[in-house]
Amino acid sequence: MSPTLTPFASGIAKTKATQPYHQWNTDVLAAASTSNAYVQGDDITSFDQTISTVKDGNRTQISRKDFIISDTDEVSIKAGMKSQIAYQVVKRGKELRRDIEKILLNNQAAVAAASGTAPTLAGVPSWLITNILMGAGGAAPTGDGTNTRTTGTNRNFTESLLKTALADVYTNSNDEPDMLLVPPLLKQTVSTFPGNATRMNQAESEKTYSAIDVYVSDFGEIRVVPDRFADTATALILNTDLWALAWLRPIKLVDLAKTGDAEKRMIVCEYTLEARNELGNGAVYDVTP
Repeated sequence: MSPTLTPFASGIAKTKATQPYHQWNTDVLAAASTSNAYVQGDDITSFDQTISTVKDGNRTQISRKDFIISDTDEVSIKAGMKSQIAYQVVKRGKELRRDIEKILLNNQAAVAAASGTAPTLAGVPSWLITNILMGAGGAAPTGDGTNTRTTGTNRNFTESLLKTALADVYTNSNDEPDMLLVPPLLKQTVSTFPGNATRMNQAESEKTYSAIDVYVSDFGEIRVVPDRFADTATALILNTDLWALAWLRPIKLVDLAKTGDAEKRMIVCEYTLEARNELGNGAVYDVTP
């Protein structure tokens, strides 16, 4: 009965990591110029040889679920299931995917593996620095995944804040975001935004529509997606094409060595978050319903 939907991890691209420090290139277009004019017949005597791409990287994180089932429990007749092992594989696999969703969205920095130290990946908030709105006292990270943002003072989530952030994303990027990812209570807040629309009732079906699932702004349409595992005070404005879940080791079931009167299993994976360009994304932090 527990929730298992993972809209962020399910909605972004999937790619392959080849080492524990996964790297990729990002780039931006030059600023638009009004001085781009040349005389007729002009010859080219020099070339712009500047390499503008920037190489970014993120650490892979190892996540796992493990369990042990006694041989007696496995062979005994059980109500509602044939195999305790099979049941636990499904259950723990769902738990692992929930963990991955929460980790990807968490305000955490990348940490390299060391003796006694588990490596961690940098979550979404560690990459966003340009199109973000924060409460008083909030501070942005450096934007390379090496540190986290500082939480500010909470304020009410308003349509004005959302509009400002959307305008910033449009101004600073070449694409439109497609997902407004919010925790459940902020989803309800978005549904109270007046906008320019008139709410309609369908008398014949005796239904009243009070939810906003697609927000149409001056800069395009964006789906409003609730996420149970998102930060309760954050609204993320995402271009899902600009994120990827990179697998170094996809989720795998491992049978562990039998050392007694029981069966041991481990579900393990190693992965990271690829932030392809933060300019096409944004966030409204430190907000309450």
